[in-house]
Amino acid sequence: MNYLEKNRTSWNERTKHHIYSEFYNLEGFMKGETSLKEIELKLLGDVKGKSVLHLQCHFGQDSLSLVRMGAKVTGIDLSDEAIKNAQEINEKLGLDATFICCDIYDLPKNLTEKFDIVFTTYGTIGWLPDINKWADIVSQYMNESGKFIFVEFHPVIWMYDNDFKEIEYNYFNDGPIIETLSGTYADKNAPIECQYYSWNHSLGEVITALMNQNLNLNSFQEYDFSPYDCLSNMIKIEENKYHIERFGNKIPMVYSLVAERKK
Repeated sequence: MNYLEKNRTSWNERTKHHIYSEFYNLEGFMKGETSLKEIELKLLGDVKGKSVLHLQCHFGQDSLSLVRMGAKVTGIDLSDEAIKNAQEINEKLGLDATFICCDIYDLPKNLTEKFDIVFTTYGTIGWLPDINKWADIVSQYMNESGKFIFVEFHPVIWMYDNDFKEIEYNYFNDGPIIETLSGTYADKNAPIECQYYSWNHSLGEVITALMNQNLNLNSFQEYDFSPYDCLSNMIKIEENKYHIERFGNKIPMVYSLVAERKK
């Protein structure tokens, strides 16, 4: 199963459309708007002078938003198309982020530095088959007083079919989910069709993997909204807050956690 090349190809194609999409609002970003949302901004706090490793950074908007806040940032992503665009945007804005193109599991071959904050958000771990290897990477790159800050879509929403009519997938990880879909969440009418591999990871699987790396869970929260209009049949309830219409506020849509090394 060559899931890496399938997923890299998928993200390379998506990135070409994401760059120019209204969803990512690159024009506003270039003029100074942040791409970070309220949930992660509250968890991050003041990052001025701190070193940040941003895992699965896509084409770098969140990484560069952190640089604008005064952090020293290294972003990594599987997609060479995404990293190429991240480097170009970094240069155009005159910022000093570092971007590395590699599979997250191969990061130790490309980076030895440790960081004050390891950071990753929204739609990341579902592309990874082994959450224990992921947690090991997270732990490796935290310095002795470092934090891991993580915001992700809740595994409950990945149980449903794409229209949220029926439960189609297991809440627990029972192997790869192989799909071929047209368009992309940032541009549903994009003229692309990509096959990709993904995996569902339960809350228990994620938290246990981090605890097994000698990390303490300092906070854990669940949210009944998504800050992105990126799924089918969503309705806006407030600025940057969306529900799946048929569920309203009855299901969790996002969760966040902060972890630190045990003292």
